[in-house]
Amino acid sequence: MTAPLFSPARGTAAAALRAMPIGAEPQPGGGVHFRVWAPLPEDIVLVVDGAEHPLAAEDGGYRSGFIPDAKPGARYGYRLDDKATPLPDPASRWQPDGPHGLSCVVDSSAYRWRDGAWTGLRGGDPHLITEIHIGTFTPEGTYAAAARKLPLLKEVGITVVELMPVAEFAGRFGWGYDGVDLFAPTRLYGTPDELRAFVDTAHGLGLGVILDVVYNHFGPDGNFLPCFSKSYLTDRYDNEWGDAINFDGEGAAPVRELVRENAAYWVREFHFDGLRLDATQQIFDASPINIVAELTEAARAAAPGRSVFVVAENEPQEARLVRPRDKGGYGLDGVWHEDLHHTAHVALTGRAEAYYSDYTGSARELLACVKHGFLYQGQRSRWQKKPRGMPSLDLPAHQRITFLENHDQVANSACGRRLVELSDAARLRVLTALLLLGPGTPMLFQGQEFFSSTPFLYFADHKPELADAVEKGRRAFLMQFPSVAAIETAKPGAPETVERCRLDWSERECNSAAVALHRDLISLRRTDPVLSGYARLDGAVISDDAFLVRFFGDDHGAGAAERLLIVNVGREVAPAIFPEPLLAPPEGHDWRMLWSSEDAAYGGEGARSPLAADGTWVFPGRTAVLMEAVPATEAAPPQG
Repeated sequence: MTAPLFSPARGTAAAALRAMPIGAEPQPGGGVHFRVWAPLPEDIVLVVDGAEHPLAAEDGGYRSGFIPDAKPGARYGYRLDDKATPLPDPASRWQPDGPHGLSCVVDSSAYRWRDGAWTGLRGGDPHLITEIHIGTFTPEGTYAAAARKLPLLKEVGITVVELMPVAEFAGRFGWGYDGVDLFAPTRLYGTPDELRAFVDTAHGLGLGVILDVVYNHFGPDGNFLPCFSKSYLTDRYDNEWGDAINFDGEGAAPVRELVRENAAYWVREFHFDGLRLDATQQIFDASPINIVAELTEAARAAAPGRSVFVVAENEPQEARLVRPRDKGGYGLDGVWHEDLHHTAHVALTGRAEAYYSDYTGSARELLACVKHGFLYQGQRSRWQKKPRGMPSLDLPAHQRITFLENHDQVANSACGRRLVELSDAARLRVLTALLLLGPGTPMLFQGQEFFSSTPFLYFADHKPELADAVEKGRRAFLMQFPSVAAIETAKPGAPETVERCRLDWSERECNSAAVALHRDLISLRRTDPVLSGYARLDGAVISDDAFLVRFFGDDHGAGAAERLLIVNVGREVAPAIFPEPLLAPPEGHDWRMLWSSEDAAYGGEGARSPLAADGTWVFPGRTAVLMEAVPATEAAPPQG
């Protein structure tokens, strides 16, 4: 709670201690204070457990009231003008019956946290993220069940869990991107305190938790905000999902307040360690301070003594998102690296359809991602027929969130198939090594660490008319992929679609080699004296499919701290002497094989050093090899 935020002099019925300017908040001495922004209705009545209460009008369209006998657990809503049915609170903390039901008063202070020593997540620290969907992460699809799986994530080396959106949405299942009650954790996965317990459990294991939040649109079903004000939405911008949210037009200040306070709320009241901002290219704001920067600042201010980690999905990969505020940026910690995913996908599958047509999957592109980050930094995209991105060569590597799979990209295949089915195992091991040993902040998708074959499809439960429109829209979207055109895709609203997406945890035991692969690579990334803190890197292309990356440690002049990562996603490169300076070992040193993706422990055909005794190199096909520089007297005879 904060110091008194409102007082009778500002038009409230009574002084109130409030954490936020809107919503229902229990008071320390008993009773509940209600406050809502509702400039549109002429008359508004608060209904609490069936009893009606008038509200005091405040400046700017706010209404408020204190109900002395109201308690946590009370059901309430607002009756607007002559409408018979009360509507839920726009800032409801819980909707036990879904977005069309009454709101429920929640006492956020009742939960007893055990994470007092937790200090949060700092940008630039060596994070390893996994993205999960609570509803399909376990057979039960609950916060409590997901919490029981957290030790398995910790064991493989994951450090941050990213939850797909949990804000309340209509229907029995969905991805969560159609949220309509931004402050209410969906009833589908458990109670608000069960979500708090999930975060608390993660912190107890040393895991951070960030939340995917959607501030680019509201869902199409159950969104009652326009009944309270016409200023929530705007048609001044073209939005992929309907009307854009109004952040810079008439009446935008309380809309900005809603989103800003929501970002702070998840951090303050649920101890989330940060946020992932969905599709920020669809957040439109011409204000002097962009709402993305404003909500990021609010989220960080909500956690005194803790570090807050904020990243963004942004299709054009705009560098301004992560630049410091004093240099015209928004001050985020990272942005998703779509380019690496796209070129890696082409390299793994051989298919370059739709937006993949801007990529070749070549060694040149993969190495460019390693050395320079985003491939498109203002050049014209052939697929989009316009320039894409902006200059970003100066960005630190850790600000790029790198991945081979995520919820969108898995679902954008014909049958929601994972890379373990779309590619061969050897190539997948190679690019897994690049992901986990290369620069950037790596991210996995649920089950990827054991090469899960469980599909992830688009699913959303809507009313029949809306469901038909959503199904047609999804089908039309997939038509950009010619390989999908002749395939009957899953119906988003069918219960069996979501059932097919529930993670099969038995695969973790069957695929122990994949678990070992990820565990060993993550351990190398974290503990190897060079990979965990190299001073710089460089690289060279060997063939259309092969390249090398050389990591230089702080004492690179002495040659004791260097690593050489050789990546080949194609055919073996025949024995040869390569006049490539990056292949030359440091003075007084030789190269020794440290790790290979073809190790039998990972399901490979056996590790083989690429360096022969006569100094020739053989780059094995579909293999990644990590070499270390060691004093010449210590180098073991090359294998093979």
